[in-house]
Amino acid sequence: MAIKTYKSISRDGKRIMTMDEFKQWLKKFDTDNDGRISKEELRNAIYESGGRFARWKSRRAIKSADADGSGFIDENEITNLVDFAEKYLAISVIYI
Repeated sequence: MAIKTYKSISRDGKRIMTMDEFKQWLKKFDTDNDGRISKEELRNAIYESGGRFARWKSRRAIKSADADGSGFIDENEITNLVDFAEKYLAISVIYI
C-alpha cells in the first residue's frame, strides 16, 4: 500500500495532510523504528521535504512539542508537533 501524502496545496502554499498522513510522513523518518521521532530524524524530515533551516527548526520543534522532556516526540505528543508544523513547516493538518 502506497502512502499518499501532500494531498493538496492550499492557497497560501501549505501542504494539506490528514492527521494519518502526517503520522505516516513522520514514520518514514523514524530510522530506528522505536515509534518516536528524535531531533535528528525530524531534521531529516524537514530537510528532505525542502525545508530551510532544518537544524534550527528541528531543535525548536522538539523543544516546543516534547511535553515530557524526553528529547523525543512520541505518539502522545504528535498534536504538539502539528501546531509547530503548521506555524513553521508550511504544513496544514486537517482532522477527518
